[in-house]
Amino acid sequence: MATIVALIGSAVAAEAACEDMTSKGRSYIVCRFDLSNDSLALYWRGADGTPLGSPDRLAQELDTQGKKLIFAMNAGMYDKALGPVGLYVENGRILHNANTRNGFGNFHLKPNGVFYFGDGKAGVMETSRFLKARINARFATQSGPMLVIDGQIHPKIQPDGPSEKIRNGVGVRDGKIVIFAISAEPVSFHDFAELFRDRLGTQNALFLDGSISTLYAPPMPAIGGWTTLGPMVGVTEGP
Repeated sequence: MATIVALIGSAVAAEAACEDMTSKGRSYIVCRFDLSNDSLALYWRGADGTPLGSPDRLAQELDTQGKKLIFAMNAGMYDKALGPVGLYVENGRILHNANTRNGFGNFHLKPNGVFYFGDGKAGVMETSRFLKARINARFATQSGPMLVIDGQIHPKIQPDGPSEKIRNGVGVRDGKIVIFAISAEPVSFHDFAELFRDRLGTQNALFLDGSISTLYAPPMPAIGGWTTLGPMVGVTEGP
C-alpha cells in the first residue's frame, strides 16, 4: 500500500487541480475546482441513450464534441441498471425524482443529501432541506449519508465504527469551490468525515460511495475503475 500511495502522490503533483493529503495517518487525493473558471457537469447516458459506465467512455464521448475530460468521479449511488437511486438533475432536466423512503444501506443512513451546482454556484444540503428550499439547480445528485452537517459530523457516524473502505465524497466552500476527495486506502466513515470538516473546511459534505469509488484525473493513474458506474461528475476543457 505504501508503494501505491507513493506512486499516486508523485503523479498528483503534476495535476494542478489535485493533491495528495494525509489526515490522521491516512492518505487521500483531494481535487478542487472553482466554478468561476472550471466547467463542471453531471453525465449519465451517452448519445446512444445507454449509461456511459466509465470515465474512459465519457472521455471518448466528449472528445467527439471537441471537449477534453480532465477529471471524473462517480457521482452518487445507482441501481443494477446503472440508473440513479435518488434525485438526479442533468442540464436542468429532472431525470430521476428525489428518494425520501426509508431503507437499508448507506444511502438510507439519514439524513442523506444533495450535491447541486450550476451557473457558477454550488452547494451540499440535506435532502429534506434541499426539497423544501425548492432550489432550481442545473445539476443535482442525491447520495448518502451526509458526512458533515453545518459543521458537525453526521450523528450516526461513530468514531469507533469498524468498517473501513475506499471512500469518496464532495464538499463545497464559499458557494463555488467544489472539493472532491477519495481515500487512497481503506478508511472509516468518521475519519473521512473529519477530513472534510477539519482539513478541508467544508461545513457540509456528502458521501458519494464506497468500494466502487473511482477517480480519473490524468496524468495521474486512475483509482478504482474496476466496476461499471452510474452517474459521473466531470470537468472539461473546451467549448
